[in-house]
Amino acid sequence: MFFVYVLFSPSIQKFYVGQTEDLQKRLERHNKGLVSSTKKGVPWELVKAIECQTQSESMLLESKIKKRGIKRYFRGQLLV
Repeated sequence: MFFVYVLFSPSIQKFYVGQTEDLQKRLERHNKGLVSSTKKGVPWELVKAIECQTQSESMLLESKIKKRGIKRYFRGQLLV
């Protein structure tokens, strides 16, 4: 099982999207400052997690969300 996840940092008012197989471990790494792209926004809050059957499916969805923009992708879904 893989996940596409959306995080939000209240301190910098930014969203982040990523994909992983172990959601809890990945969130811990983000909040410990071990991920260079999210180090400045600690702490991060999990806003949404979407379950995917395969890694390729999760990578495709992550890419689609990033290309479109997180806010725009989820508009109308009461995420933002």
